[in-house]
Amino acid sequence: MNNYSYLSPRARQWIGYWLLVVAAFVGAMTVIGGVTRLTESGLSMVEWRPLVGLLPPWTESEWLRVFDLYRQTPEYQKINSGMALEEFKEIFWWEFIHRVWGRLIGLVFAVPLLVFWLKGWIKPPLSRRLLVLLVLGGLQGLIGWWMVKSGLIDRPDVSHYRLAVHLSMAFLIAGLLIWTALGILKFRPSPSSKGLITLAQVLLCWVCLVIVFGAFVAGTNAGMVYTDFPLMNGRFLAEDIWALDPWWLNPIENRSTIQFIHRWAAILAAIATLYLWLRIRDEAPGARLPAAFMAVAVAFQVALGVATLVSVVWIPLAASHQLMGLFLFISIVWTLWTLRGDPSLR
Repeated sequence: MNNYSYLSPRARQWIGYWLLVVAAFVGAMTVIGGVTRLTESGLSMVEWRPLVGLLPPWTESEWLRVFDLYRQTPEYQKINSGMALEEFKEIFWWEFIHRVWGRLIGLVFAVPLLVFWLKGWIKPPLSRRLLVLLVLGGLQGLIGWWMVKSGLIDRPDVSHYRLAVHLSMAFLIAGLLIWTALGILKFRPSPSSKGLITLAQVLLCWVCLVIVFGAFVAGTNAGMVYTDFPLMNGRFLAEDIWALDPWWLNPIENRSTIQFIHRWAAILAAIATLYLWLRIRDEAPGARLPAAFMAVAVAFQVALGVATLVSVVWIPLAASHQLMGLFLFISIVWTLWTLRGDPSLR
C-alpha cells in the first residue's frame, strides 16, 4: 500500500497528466527563455510589474515611455545606441512573451491545484510536494528579476552566475514535476542494485554540472570564442585557457576555459550515459524504456551541441540544444526513478 492509495484511478489520471502538462509548459519556457537570451532581448523590459505587466504597451506614448526606460540602460548605451523604436519592439516582444509565459505556468499550476484540493484529492505527502513546487515556481519569478537586474546597473549583460541559477531552477522544477507524476500515474519501478542506482545518481549530478556550464557559456557568449570541434583553433587546449589571474577565475570567468569545460564535460556525460544504458539493458530490463530515451537524447544533444558551435550559435540550433538538454535531464530522472522506485510507492 503506498501513500497515494487514497486516490481513485480517475484522480490519479487527472493529477498525473496535469503535472505532465505543467512540465511541458516548463519545457516550452526553457525554449522561450533561450531564444530571449540568444536574441539579446532579456534586458528590454526594465520594469517588474507582476500584475500590470500582463498587458503590453498599446499606445505610441506607452511604447515611447518603455523605450525611454530602455535607453537609460547600459545595454542601450554601450551596445544598441541609436536603436530605432521598431527595432526595440522586436526584442521587447520576446522578453514580454517570456514573462507572460511564466505567469501562465503559474495559472496552469495553481488553478487545477485549487480545484483538486477542493475535491479532497490533495493530501499528505502529495500536498507537501505540490506546495514545494508552488513555492519554487514563485521563487523562480523572483530569480528571473534578480537576474535581469544584474544587467541594468553598470554592465550591458546579465550575470552568468544568476543565469545559471535561473536555468537550474527551471530544470529542478521540471524534474520534480516528472518525478511526482511518475508515482501518481503508477509507472512501474524496477528496483535495481545499489551500484546501478549510484551510477545513475552520479550521472544526474554530472549532467547538472554540464547544464550549469552551459548557462555559463550562454551568459558569457563563450560559444562565439572558438567554433571548431574537437579542437579549439587547431589546439586541444586554447592558448588563452589560463589567461586570467588568479588562476582559479579561469573556469568560471574565462570564456575559453568555460567553453572547454562545457564541451568535454558533455562528452564525458555522453560516454557515461551510453555506459549506463548498456548496463541497464543487461541488468535492469524494467528500465530499458527510459534508458533508451536517455541514450537517444544524449546522442542528439551532442550532435546539436557541435552543430550549434560550428554554426556560430545559430538560434534555431541553440534553442534546440537547450530543449534537448532538458529532455536528457528528464530522461535520466525517469531512469533513476525506475531504478530506485519512488519511496512513496514502497
